[in-house]
Amino acid sequence: MTTRTMRIIMNGVTGRMGYRQHLVRSILAIRDAGGVLLPDGSRIQVEPILVGRDREKLAELAALHGVAEFTTDLDAALADATAPIYFDAALTGVRKVGILKAIAAGKHVYTEKPVAESVDDGLELAHAADDAGVINGVVHDKLYLPGLRKLKRLIDSGYFGRILSVRGEFGYWVFEGDMIPAQRPSWNYRAEDGGGITLDMYCHWNYVLENLFGSVRAVTNKSVTHVHDRWDERGEHYAATADDAAYGIFELEGGIIAQVNSSWAVRVDRGELIEFQVDGINGSAVAGLFECRIQPRTATPRPVWNPDLRETVDYRSIWMDVPDNQVFDNGFRAQWEEFITDVDAGRHHPYDFMAGVRGLRLVEAALESSREGRRVELEPSSLPVGSA
Repeated sequence: MTTRTMRIIMNGVTGRMGYRQHLVRSILAIRDAGGVLLPDGSRIQVEPILVGRDREKLAELAALHGVAEFTTDLDAALADATAPIYFDAALTGVRKVGILKAIAAGKHVYTEKPVAESVDDGLELAHAADDAGVINGVVHDKLYLPGLRKLKRLIDSGYFGRILSVRGEFGYWVFEGDMIPAQRPSWNYRAEDGGGITLDMYCHWNYVLENLFGSVRAVTNKSVTHVHDRWDERGEHYAATADDAAYGIFELEGGIIAQVNSSWAVRVDRGELIEFQVDGINGSAVAGLFECRIQPRTATPRPVWNPDLRETVDYRSIWMDVPDNQVFDNGFRAQWEEFITDVDAGRHHPYDFMAGVRGLRLVEAALESSREGRRVELEPSSLPVGSA
């Protein structure tokens, strides 16, 4: 069978996510495996073109990974008619400019989230892509996590019966940077640079809730900055201006209530850095990045509240593991392969710019709720599922 080559302009690969997840674990992994295998037995081999601001770092990455092309000139890269896809993992604040240039150059666009800094900017991108007829997609990596894929199987099988509620816990302690270097870039904690956990994580929670349980109809949220003093990559002190924790209650279609705590100022006492507990009439499940455990109605214990007696039941031991039953690829790579296949086939990618805009709509509603101390409703018909 034949092998075709698809050249991909990758902007922002010197950053943490762009490098580790998108370049190394996705595109280079696909390249080294011989390309994306199509249903007819043919393959699409990928060839990245690295774009960034630091030429020395780009040259270092290119040499390390055997990449032939790199440039600091985005306009020149976009002028290359042999590269049909543009990928953006640059800073959120400059993403809109890069994507609009790519759309104007006729490129299909795949981007990290958030797709933009506001709903209005996101809609501008979605309409521009729609007018240009280019295929567009936004990273939805958490839908491809083994734990959430097992959870999706449970939902689709009817295991839960009627789902009542979802409880999510996400986060870990991000060091301030004085005694121990911070494990996240300092811009994450500066609102003026597009930082903030609400903007970052609520885009994720919107697509997780939307695709597994139902669209968000209302939100009550509190976003806060717990750690005010941090030190940047040069060891210099700065005042944190962005929220580092957000506590949200989401009312979903169908009456499901979801509560999700997100924090970069919490110490982990759970099996994984993210866990969702789903409770239904017929059973419950707890899903993380990799694991998923269940407790069906027929195996549910009968606790009795008695604060005068020490608890003797080991509740965690009663839960059962859901087996893998299949090999799960890296989630970023799995969606990359789907996007590449959609571009090759000329078809719409399901997680498009409008999906990213709906995430931004939840962000804006959550921040409004936090500022005003009230519940904020989201109109169900204002941003329909599908392209612009």
